[in-house]
Amino acid sequence: MEMEFQRKVCQELPLAEATLRLAQFVLSDEHLGNVFERHRGASYEKIITFPLFVRLIGDAVLEHEGNGHQAFTRAIEEGQLEVSKQAAYGKLQRVPLSLSTGFLADTAARLQQVFPTTIASHVPASLKDFTVTNIDGKKLKHLQKRLGVARSVKGKLYGGKLVVAMDQSTGLVLAMEAVLDGETSDAPLVPGLLKQLRERVSGPRLYVEDRQFCDLVQPGLLEEGEYFLIRYHPKVSYHCDSSKRVQKGRDAEGRSWQEEWGWLGKPGDPRRVYVRRITLFRKDDEPVILVTNLLDATASPAEDLLKVYRHRWDIEKLFQRVTEVFSLRELISSTPQATIFQAAYCFLLSNLVATIRAYLAQNQDIEPEAISIYQVQYDLERELVAWNELLDETATLEVLGEPLTAGRLRQYLARRLKGAWTDRWLKTLPSKHTPVERKKYLRGGHTSIHRLLTKSKRIKKTC
Repeated sequence: MEMEFQRKVCQELPLAEATLRLAQFVLSDEHLGNVFERHRGASYEKIITFPLFVRLIGDAVLEHEGNGHQAFTRAIEEGQLEVSKQAAYGKLQRVPLSLSTGFLADTAARLQQVFPTTIASHVPASLKDFTVTNIDGKKLKHLQKRLGVARSVKGKLYGGKLVVAMDQSTGLVLAMEAVLDGETSDAPLVPGLLKQLRERVSGPRLYVEDRQFCDLVQPGLLEEGEYFLIRYHPKVSYHCDSSKRVQKGRDAEGRSWQEEWGWLGKPGDPRRVYVRRITLFRKDDEPVILVTNLLDATASPAEDLLKVYRHRWDIEKLFQRVTEVFSLRELISSTPQATIFQAAYCFLLSNLVATIRAYLAQNQDIEPEAISIYQVQYDLERELVAWNELLDETATLEVLGEPLTAGRLRQYLARRLKGAWTDRWLKTLPSKHTPVERKKYLRGGHTSIHRLLTKSKRIKKTC
């Protein structure tokens, strides 16, 4: 009877089961033990092992919206945590940066082993051989003034600073580089990030970056097989090559573009680099100007590069989603080390949802971008809550059994999620853009909605 009930729960909650099996594969005690040994630095395990520590942070983020007190207290009550909650906080406050960045990169690599291989992608065919990687920086904000040195300070406080790499084709966060000082600029963190990517991403790589990365240092960091597509910043001089003919065209929306070749940097500067510059003209906005070391316009057409750069915004949406959906607004602890590890865990959660979305897209034969990750996440959270209410930890372990291998898990997820679909998960088609109406100042700064409605009716009658 009990087994029949468990099977019924699995049948009714496919998203929850799929996610739990993914988490079992990625966050197994054996794998987390290896992560700790490789990246622990000067940290050590005693009573709180690294697998237990990760579970505690997961409970705080997923079940208690960033409330560490609730997660640690309940773990003590249930016998999972055999030390005080102060000891758990202390562990989080001292997490080495190498362990936070290694945890994210190694779990991302683990997820790539089971990510579906036959999904539609918006990356143009001319760039299919590249791993197109969006790179951007993120400050960890919303820091509570819990530490003694912060209580007498008025103003905003930042935690750590990150520079993050996201695979544009899959939507997975591949790696991040971090520093404790949240006021640090993005560029100094790029060398460490590129080192991580070289260790984990094979084949040619195209890095897509915004204008704050446009300088003469970034091109010099690249090795063979690495290319950049960066939005141009006028702080760096550009000199056109008059021997090359300017090319012109129009994109799919009818906007005109032109491309030219020239040098980034002043004559005589040893860092000077030969680039291709693409300018997209927009009717009511400043032009988008890109520079790249992909010099062959036939092999990598300008329109394809413009399309790829347009998806650079995906990493900004990722940051917003991680902040709003995965409780990165509610930081468990106030040290920079703690904020960075919590961010790494939230990026892992985003990767898990992106993987589930990819399987749903594969079964429907559509691009993952056509599926709203917000809608999938909403239903996934509801299913996980229901699962936790119906099955305790022991029953869950019985249902899941031993962790599956990467190949078997990929087959299982494709089969398990085949019937899990609702059109509610499809993104709403974008409506026609309407200009932002200039807002009128309310006399006195306030009014009632009744007066606004009455005034609106009077205006309509006189028209």
